[in-house]
Amino acid sequence: MIARDRLPFGRVLVDGEPRFCLFDGDEARLLDRPAFAPEARETGVVALPGVGLLAPVLPAKVVAVGLNYRAHAAELAMEVKAEPILFLKPPSAVIGPREPIVLPERSAQVDYEAELALVVGRRCRAVGAAAAADYVAGYTCGNDVTARDLQALDGQWTRGKSFDTFCPLGPWIVREMPPAGAAVTAALDGVEVQRGWVGDMIVGPLDLLVFVSGIMTLEPGDVLLTGTPPGVGPLSPGQTVTVEVEGVGSLSNPVRSA
Repeated sequence: MIARDRLPFGRVLVDGEPRFCLFDGDEARLLDRPAFAPEARETGVVALPGVGLLAPVLPAKVVAVGLNYRAHAAELAMEVKAEPILFLKPPSAVIGPREPIVLPERSAQVDYEAELALVVGRRCRAVGAAAAADYVAGYTCGNDVTARDLQALDGQWTRGKSFDTFCPLGPWIVREMPPAGAAVTAALDGVEVQRGWVGDMIVGPLDLLVFVSGIMTLEPGDVLLTGTPPGVGPLSPGQTVTVEVEGVGSLSNPVRSA
């Protein structure tokens, strides 16, 4: 049996009610609060085939970083900045596995962006590098869906990144950071369209946590999106986009028009 503190965790829908849980083989061990809460207690067990997967966390904020893969910067022929470029996505953009990404009528180009997401486990402010890992709950897959034409039109990123359904997360949270050689990919209808490696990040996940916590207080459940590798491209209605991070999981979402 795998020790409880090594099991992936997240949220499921049981009889129409969202529940926190640990994922243990073909079972979900239900919890009374998020698994990263020290006082979390088990309240029962359900079979996974009988429940739906929800976004594994409900963040108060999603902090994302632009241009954080060397190969992606080279692909765009863009200069890498001395410090990370941050932006925010609203909590209302978050959806879970299998929930549809809705393409808004006012955008003619909505892109996928496969990402590794870091989930904050403890309240933190101005965290030092030596302690950063102690503030991490775990890691999940993310898709920084972007209305690319609106991003270019506005000259800043808020509108293009913030539509409802533009932040799929899941399927669960694993506790260990994937190694440098772990692949970060996206596929459309099963055909791979994007690939990179965790080790190609300009600023690694823990260094990003240090940087962001020096600017704003991070709360338990907050999410840091760590950037996307090369190969981003448009989504079309009827497609299914799958983000996969090796050693973390696979996150699939159908795409439909508004």
